[in-house]
Amino acid sequence: MPVIVRPATPSDAPALGRMGASLARQHHDFDSQRFMLPDDVESGYRGWLGKEAQRPQEAVVLVAELDGAVVGYCYGRVEGVDWNMLLDRHGALHDLWVEEPARGTGTARLLVEEMVKQLTALGAPRIVLSTAAKNETAQKVFARLGWRPTMVEMTRETAPARK
Repeated sequence: MPVIVRPATPSDAPALGRMGASLARQHHDFDSQRFMLPDDVESGYRGWLGKEAQRPQEAVVLVAELDGAVVGYCYGRVEGVDWNMLLDRHGALHDLWVEEPARGTGTARLLVEEMVKQLTALGAPRIVLSTAAKNETAQKVFARLGWRPTMVEMTRETAPARK
């Protein structure tokens, strides 16, 4: 069966929470000082993405289905002018996750292409995203899909890490 990309619905909340938590854990594993990992990260993501899915004029939450199972999601928003980042109005692609068994099926590409289409329809003249410095796989995927590097985030701790 082909991959189906569609807007998230309330019944997708458990899958969104699980996948969002996986994304958060991956980032935390990359750099535990930079990326937070709240105690109930799955519940937090389930609630956050559920709320964002109910804001169709500014946020887009998509899921990908393969053989009837949700195997990926993509989350983005339309953002206004940001003087701190020197960005005019833009779309921000915040999250992309594809479950391990569905990787290599084109699911990421389909999710990203639909996100670009939807954010463009909401008036975003460009889409900006960030990837963890250690996530070379994601960087390669995004480069193949037309993104180019424009910024490098750098972090310096000022206090001992919390445990």
